[in-house]
Amino acid sequence: MQGLDSRAHSILAGLRADFQSGATQLALNTLDQLLSYLDEVGPDVEVLSRLLAELRAARPTMCVIGNALAMIEQRLTCGPQAARTAIIDTRNQLQDATAVIAGHARRHLPKNPVIMTHSASSMVLALFRSMAEHNQPFSVICTQSSPGFEGHSLALALNELSIPVTLITDAQMGLFVPQADVVITGCDTWLADGCFINKSGTHLLALAARAAEKPFWVLADSFRNSDVDSGSVELEEMPGEELKAPEGDWITPRNVYFERVPQSLVSQRISEQGVFSCPAGPRR
Repeated sequence: MQGLDSRAHSILAGLRADFQSGATQLALNTLDQLLSYLDEVGPDVEVLSRLLAELRAARPTMCVIGNALAMIEQRLTCGPQAARTAIIDTRNQLQDATAVIAGHARRHLPKNPVIMTHSASSMVLALFRSMAEHNQPFSVICTQSSPGFEGHSLALALNELSIPVTLITDAQMGLFVPQADVVITGCDTWLADGCFINKSGTHLLALAARAAEKPFWVLADSFRNSDVDSGSVELEEMPGEELKAPEGDWITPRNVYFERVPQSLVSQRISEQGVFSCPAGPRR
């Protein structure tokens, strides 16, 4: 990272350290930081290009960030002002895609649904906000999503919307899935070989949904499409200390934050382009 100033290092460190925000929100936060960086520092094209490359590599399991930054990189040759326009355009595309996906999903849900989810996807939260704005009654079952407990922030957001929410431990997934009408999660990366990546625990939730014969939907815009396969992706692992495991010579805590989920467990993928049956099917 030679040649990057302290402000650039701060943006990079913030991206690497944020394990609470969903992929879309993290991408939007990063784009906002880049706009401020352009205003405050005024970097030349070479420095900005180096920073974009470092940011793209910082969160390998969140393809949406890399794809958004790649769109900006393509327009860098025209200078920093072109970068500003590219950042704003990309941010608008991300926000528009999220709004369109929320609309698609909202119209396909049954009346007064019980929706179960895991982690705190910003795209799933956008769906919940859209339903509340349209006075569409629903309730939510959400997991704590340990060890980061992102589910707590989602529960608080739903509480502010006056939406009934049942907060459970991750271990209770199988117990509560039968009470849901539909299970919906977000997605960090949609791989080329029929898997997607999301917060660890998503695979277990998808299996529980299959066992209970409940539909499992994934909200994933085209920014999440990757041309790599499962064997090429790096799954991020955090320090084991976060698990607060007991100490012992034979105890090895593992804290892998993300996992691959087979597309075969998905009932529908909903993107800004429409609603798609999985593993393959026509757009609706």
